[in-house]
Amino acid sequence: MDFSYPPEVEQFRKELRAWLAANLSDAVVAAGQRSGQDDDTFETLRAWNATMADAGWAAVSWPPDYGGRGATVLEQLVYAEETTRARAPLPLNVIGINNIAPAIMQYGTEQQKRTLLPRMVRADDIWCQGMSEPEAGSDLASLRTRAVRDGEYFVVSGQKIWTSLGHRARWCQLYARTDPKAPKHKGISCLIVDMTLPGIEARPLVTLNGETEFAELFFNDVRVPVDALLGPLNQGWQVATTTLSHERAGAARLYAGLQVQLEDLVSDLDGVEVNDRPALQDPATLRRLGELAVRIKYLEVLCQRSISAMLHGGDAFGSASLAKTVWGELGQDLAAVAFDLLGPNGAEGRWARRRLASRSLTIAGGTTQINKNITAQRVLGLPR
Repeated sequence: MDFSYPPEVEQFRKELRAWLAANLSDAVVAAGQRSGQDDDTFETLRAWNATMADAGWAAVSWPPDYGGRGATVLEQLVYAEETTRARAPLPLNVIGINNIAPAIMQYGTEQQKRTLLPRMVRADDIWCQGMSEPEAGSDLASLRTRAVRDGEYFVVSGQKIWTSLGHRARWCQLYARTDPKAPKHKGISCLIVDMTLPGIEARPLVTLNGETEFAELFFNDVRVPVDALLGPLNQGWQVATTTLSHERAGAARLYAGLQVQLEDLVSDLDGVEVNDRPALQDPATLRRLGELAVRIKYLEVLCQRSISAMLHGGDAFGSASLAKTVWGELGQDLAAVAFDLLGPNGAEGRWARRRLASRSLTIAGGTTQINKNITAQRVLGLPR
């Protein structure tokens, strides 16, 4: 397998590195690493998003007409690697940029595209995605939130949960059942909902590590204009498929992020003693760190295999699901090793918080159980 990049992609990397070196400040990096998002941190990150957008670096995969660079898959891969290794914070609207925007580009009206996308990429407006419900997590088709047509409005009633930034969002890409008599994969529609409409309540959820990045949303007979419909009526599943399958090189963040975390752990272990000797001279500790490094390298090859399949017309979905499974388990193991070596107060408690947060890695973005089923069917060819 050839892991080299064409000259034009390396030039893209060089330009990005230079821009990050000139513009990414320590204050922005610190804001991205801070536990939780207080208002000051949030505004620091919002300003950084605007800086990236104004320079055309916030959404490189987007077409130039909408503020992107029309980046190729390999350029997207390089972008993910370089921004992660530079410790640049993810966009506040990372779900909007990678998942919601492609659906707007494909199904939205020209007015929706021109009005919503520029403010999304700069984080002038925060977006959330109303998918998961108390009884519909990985199984989106089981959702119960309803949108009933009443003249020029849909009347929306229901609840969403684990909605990233739902309590800060100005807009929500909402999935609701518009035809309760249709089979569960059908009869779902997608709406672009103004979160300031009467009848919407957003309650922040405090997670195990004390952070409030998620919210539960309640829709109490919310009157949403009919022109907020995104895509065909009762074809929300089709819109969701577009939404979930767009980001083509984001897998690079999986291994690059863990490489950065391992580097941080090695740095934090400098000066720490284990078994009455420096941790970085202890054979058992070095073996544990070495095993993590090898597994991260394996994950890198797995992700690149998925991207290679995409470039050459193969089935990238199966290997991408496998990569997600490996990443989740590896992220939990890395956090556990760090906590074991540094304790609850080491590195100012950063690894203790990460240990708690890591429990979500095998749930968020597709549970390990669902991904293993995909691997069994798409990679191993096992029957359903």
